[in-house]
This record gives sequence, C-alpha cells and structure tokens, in this order.
Amino acid sequence: MKNIVILISGSGSNMQAIVEAARTQQWAEKQGIQVMAVLSNRPDAAGLAWARTQGLRTESLDHKAFASRETFDQALMQAIDAFHPALVVLAGFMRILTPAFVTHYAGRMVNIHPSLLPAFAGLNTHQRAIEAGCKFAGATVHEVTAELDHGPILAQAVVPVLPSDTPQTLAMRVLSQEHRIYPQAIAEFLRQR
Repeated sequence: MKNIVILISGSGSNMQAIVEAARTQQWAEKQGIQVMAVLSNRPDAAGLAWARTQGLRTESLDHKAFASRETFDQALMQAIDAFHPALVVLAGFMRILTPAFVTHYAGRMVNIHPSLLPAFAGLNTHQRAIEAGCKFAGATVHEVTAELDHGPILAQAVVPVLPSDTPQTLAMRVLSQEHRIYPQAIAEFLRQR
C-alpha cells in the first residue's frame, strides 16, 4: 500500500478534496493508495477535526513550541515517517521547509500553488496577477524542491481573470480548480511510482 501523509495549517479544503477523491475513486482498492494521516503545525486547524470525522489519524505539532525551524522540522519528520509515506502532500501547509526536510522527502513531496508557475511564486498571488494585468491565472501542482515554488510541474489549471475580479473572487475560482487537479495529480504521480 502506498501511504499518503497530508500536511495542513488551516481548514484543509484541498485535503478534503483529496480524501473524498480517494474514497469515491477507490484508490485503496484499485491502486493501492491510501491517505494515512493528516498533520498540522497548528493545533486549532479546522481540517484536523474534519479528518478525524473521516477516521483518519491526526497529529499536531505546534511550531511555536520549538526553538527553531530546524528542530520543528526534525520533529515533524519523525511524526510523518511513523506512517511510512510514499508521498507527503502539502495542502495549505504554511511553513517554509528547511533544506534537510526537503532533501529527506526528495521525489516524494508535492505542493499546490495558486498561480501558473513559474509566475507569481510566493505569497499574494491573486493580487499580483490582477495588478500585472494578467488575462489568466490558475493553480499548479508541483514537486517540492529546495527552491520555493519551483519544482517540476505535475499539473496546471487555468481560469480567466475577469475585469471585476478582486483577489478574493479570483481566489475562489482558482481554489475550485485546485480541488479538481490536486487529487488527479496525486493519483497519477503515485501510479507512476
């Protein structure tokens, strides 16, 4: 069985889309893929409660309780490795990861970013796309590498930028596409492993 561990920091809407796709598409039965656990750096992350209702194992490690980014990442690696993951999925996990963490999961960690990478890496992607006059925006699923938001692209989805768009309205349209492409990209990525 190929185990997935999902990392979240908030409501975990992408995590929910992945868990629901795994169930409805019968990943475990048809492909030997299962979501094993959901971990968060925020004990109050709403997504943890939802994951528990789905029978998933959950764990939280409050990053504020650690003396450094390195000690937090070491503890997080230990927690993740207990589930023997074939893939670590960043789903709204709002932490910059240390090089040691990224190296440890090289080739088996993916992220979703709310822009058409390589454009608008980092934060405030929707505001930046609007300000730049972009006609299109979107989302990108990519492998995680040491360079932030620059790993090999696995999937992208495009949405139009409307003249009336605000960062919030654009974000909602992009998020609906994230929920569609992230589960697809994960299933395809693990099929090839």
